[in-house]
Amino acid sequence: MPVGAIVGYDGSPSANAAIDAGTLLFPGAHGWITYLWVPPFASDAVRHRVRSITRDTREATEMVEREGQRQAQRLVEMGVTLAGAAGWDAEPLLKRTWGAEGLRFAQTAEEVHAELVLVGSRGHGGTQAVLGSVADMVVRSCARPVVVVPYPMLTAEWAGLPEGPVLVGWDGSPGAETAITSARKLFTQRDVVLVAVDEDHNVTPPPADPAVTGGGDIVRLSVDRKHGSHARAVSDALIAAAEDRGAAAVVVGSQGHSAARDILLGSVAMGTLHHSHRPVMVVPSGRAVPTQS
Repeated sequence: MPVGAIVGYDGSPSANAAIDAGTLLFPGAHGWITYLWVPPFASDAVRHRVRSITRDTREATEMVEREGQRQAQRLVEMGVTLAGAAGWDAEPLLKRTWGAEGLRFAQTAEEVHAELVLVGSRGHGGTQAVLGSVADMVVRSCARPVVVVPYPMLTAEWAGLPEGPVLVGWDGSPGAETAITSARKLFTQRDVVLVAVDEDHNVTPPPADPAVTGGGDIVRLSVDRKHGSHARAVSDALIAAAEDRGAAAVVVGSQGHSAARDILLGSVAMGTLHHSHRPVMVVPSGRAVPTQS
């Protein structure tokens, strides 16, 4: 059964890139192309025109909402056209909200029972602009796996999307095991590679259960952080491994503590989001793993 993905769309280059990347990562998916319609409900250009032709505030307000809604509908339909042309079964989803867009988007993912959330990011170095943004709030609040697509990506990074492996960070925690299982369920046609990173080879070994590991490759990396935090050293190692292997995406858990050493889930997840130039999927700890029939 195709994966069900809800996509944040606002017509920006990063949102277009998120759809392009999503259709390569999850071919044939069902997509809800979602635009959150927020005050003032219309662009500056539309509101300027409305003010010039209306007689009073009430008339202007009604016209701004009417024209703004139509403008929003056209915008989200552009995203549907883009996703449909790339092979998705896509439908528009327009939601009115008065703020807290990240929380509203996470709620919408629950309402449509999406298996994953796909958002683009803005920034010049990986997803460094994600903090404080709608994407950041989605990652922090969503109960579904969230795939963040960095913008811009270079040719070599795009090349990994169609067939590249998926790297999953491992630290021995239950959250990491959930991340592995989610990766295998959502990336059904991919090689899933476990990456165990620590400063002194003291990471709990990956589970032997092939239902979890899939019998795939396990990469063990040891790092010397020298300067900076353990979390930053681990996230840098994950990112470097993804670059070396031409990975399609990196998968990390969002919270929890390692049974062996420190935190892989949480600070490492955010560090990976901030610095990766390849898509990152963040899986919340303790969530129910999606099933496919």
